[in-house]
Amino acid sequence: MALTETTKFFLGILDDGQIEFRKTRVILDGVEVVGENHHRQVLVPGQDVTSFPAKIRNIAAVVWTPAVIAAYLAAKAAAQNP
Repeated sequence: MALTETTKFFLGILDDGQIEFRKTRVILDGVEVVGENHHRQVLVPGQDVTSFPAKIRNIAAVVWTPAVIAAYLAAKAAAQNP
């Protein structure tokens, strides 16, 4: 059979607004999985996400309100300057 490729996404949102996502590339021979490749990344509130898939951009637009971005930046600054 011919090999086919599909892509799956797993998304999670942390309490501080960070978005975790895992992109899994699955190679199939018919219905049998013959290979997988995982890529994980964490996006922080306010990060430029224009190069990411629409699904991730849309979630960031909803989750990353100005208040969430400000709280994340304040917590980050407080952690860097204890």
